[in-house]
Amino acid sequence: MKIQENISLKDYNTFGIDVKAKFFVEVTSLLQLQKVLELKAYPEKFILSGGSNILLTQDIKALVIFINLKGISIEKETDSDVVLKVMAGENWHHLVLWSLDHNYGGLENLSLIPGNTGTAPIQNIGAYGVELKDVFKCCTAMEIASRELVEFDTERCQFGYRDSIFKNKAKGKYIITSVHLRLTKKNHQLNTNYGAIENELKEMGIVYPTIQDVSKAVIAIRRSKLPDPNEIGNSGSFFKNPIVSKKLFEKLKKSYPNIPSYPISSSEIKIPAGWLIEQCGFKGKRVGDAGVHEKQALVLVNYGNASGKEILDLATSIQDTVKKKFNVVITPEVNIIR
Repeated sequence: MKIQENISLKDYNTFGIDVKAKFFVEVTSLLQLQKVLELKAYPEKFILSGGSNILLTQDIKALVIFINLKGISIEKETDSDVVLKVMAGENWHHLVLWSLDHNYGGLENLSLIPGNTGTAPIQNIGAYGVELKDVFKCCTAMEIASRELVEFDTERCQFGYRDSIFKNKAKGKYIITSVHLRLTKKNHQLNTNYGAIENELKEMGIVYPTIQDVSKAVIAIRRSKLPDPNEIGNSGSFFKNPIVSKKLFEKLKKSYPNIPSYPISSSEIKIPAGWLIEQCGFKGKRVGDAGVHEKQALVLVNYGNASGKEILDLATSIQDTVKKKFNVVITPEVNIIR
């Protein structure tokens, strides 16, 4: 364990923003993490994991602690299901592929989501009708102040739409060290009704899909719509899909009869943020090296040398325009470091 100085974080965030960490250290064990947190010489600390859900707009003057805890193990197993303990530094998509190789069901719809497992509960990641909370048992987190390990079950995590206690009351107080997931070993419950999964399976010539087939369909859909962070800097969906009142939605529908929607309750409707952004003319728009992806308006991209501030300025412009045109507020899904 070595503390380095003036390290570029370009390779540590999927946007590829070239900012510097004044101090940087990588931890690969819980003991190392405890020791780093105890260092009084570095009172300000910044926790970094997969870097897939952040937008860095300036250099980090604190000690950046890169969480690189590895390991996947079976914690508990029955004839019907299995509980996995996954360390925070494991790449999420690699975990999904690992589970599929072992014929464990539950993660197939969450294929190809960028980032590491430790950040999954923070965001309550979700895609194609499935959210992390659907397979979540608990997570273990280290309290920064005491360096003690604390367990958070589903109820304590206070999961919401792309939300959890770690984005609210517990923000900045804990570091997730492992995530525990309950997956099925047989009688897998497939979720193919959301989005274009069923159509993709038909095109693949599959009538009776397996969990592996569903994963392949999801991967194909995502690759057709979303840019690869290894090729074009991005953080996936930049904005949350807004949830509006039924009253506001009915008003919008009069002006925009083709507006897509997903009922949340008897009084709330979810509207795809990508559709709103596209209607405002931003799809494919580019300002310098900051842009909106040509295939998916929900994704902001770095075409090469955009700064975090330039991407943030574009995001703010999008928010203002959507609010003015539709009277709908869209909020970032990405954690913006100002």
